[in-house]
Amino acid sequence: MKIVINCWVLRNKQLDGIGYFTINTFQRIIRNHPEVTFILLCDKNFNEPYFTGANVEIKKIFPPYRHPILYVFYLEFILPFYLRKIKPDLFVSAEGFLSLMSKCKQLPVIYDLNFEHFPENLALKNRMYYRFFFKRFARKAARIATISEYSKKDIIQLYNIKESNIDNVSCGINSNFYKLSEDEKLAARNKYAHGKPYFFFIGSIHPRKNVQRLLVAFNQFKTKTGSEFKLIIGGVMRWSKSALLDAYESSEYKDDIIFPGRLSDDELKHALGGAYALTFVPVFEGFGLPIVEAFSAEIPVMTSNATSLPEVAGDAAIYVDPFDTDSICKGMETLYYNSNNLCNDLIEKGKTQKNKFSWDRTAGLLWESILKAVK
Repeated sequence: MKIVINCWVLRNKQLDGIGYFTINTFQRIIRNHPEVTFILLCDKNFNEPYFTGANVEIKKIFPPYRHPILYVFYLEFILPFYLRKIKPDLFVSAEGFLSLMSKCKQLPVIYDLNFEHFPENLALKNRMYYRFFFKRFARKAARIATISEYSKKDIIQLYNIKESNIDNVSCGINSNFYKLSEDEKLAARNKYAHGKPYFFFIGSIHPRKNVQRLLVAFNQFKTKTGSEFKLIIGGVMRWSKSALLDAYESSEYKDDIIFPGRLSDDELKHALGGAYALTFVPVFEGFGLPIVEAFSAEIPVMTSNATSLPEVAGDAAIYVDPFDTDSICKGMETLYYNSNNLCNDLIEKGKTQKNKFSWDRTAGLLWESILKAVK
């Protein structure tokens, strides 16, 4: 069997959720199936040794994806010719893009449809591309993989796809997260929060991550409690800074709000493990990896009652309305005033909930979806 995998998402070293999904699932699939030839299509800048083995070939994409016009040129003109030439059994797209012109069987991984629900959060050129093409990709696909029951139902409803043609393969947990020792927690507080306890958020700083409302709610929390808590916002700015900066600059507690920027895997392990709690309140999420990472780090979780997040967190989190700053503030207060019994209960439930997720399981489910698509 010969399978082509589009790994353009690994175009640089700054991985996000889709990048981690791609690496963790396909590493396992390639290793577990030496009888299959895997041809990986990667960006010209990709030089990382994520995928090795006698059954792996790496091909650099030309032209590189840098603009929706180049997406169309590559997917509808270059890729069909390449697939016709090598005749693979399946083309798998790790970021969901397919070729409408190719007759090859294709399977996209569609993580979520946030661009359908909140189009204003994308740049105009990307919004137009995603909203025009993704419904066509979904209908073109031999089969679709996604990462939550929420996203599966969303694809069914918005794109009118048969439920039997979509597989929820879920996500796993990165193995570097664990419960820190008391000395490690103290070191994390000293490094990131001037020795004070802190709430922690991690993710790309984008409108759907809801960081602006989180800042406002934190201000309310500080005013009501008078606590010494800090708020750490880890991640890279992915959108206009204006609204977020307005919320930050107008805060009388801005000295207690800290932006450490992008954190390496090792830094994230310590920053998350040293937190009093994860406060992860996006308005839309296809899965929500920080939640299960917090379960592994054994810290309490506060998250949104929206989209896929209750499915992922189960009974191991405090839920808030992400559109209501009073609700977010109340969640912080609940964690603050009930620190012992409640937090310990959430941590114990998180240790159980995390067992539902592993990259081995996800890789196995994705492989099953691949086989169904081939057949």
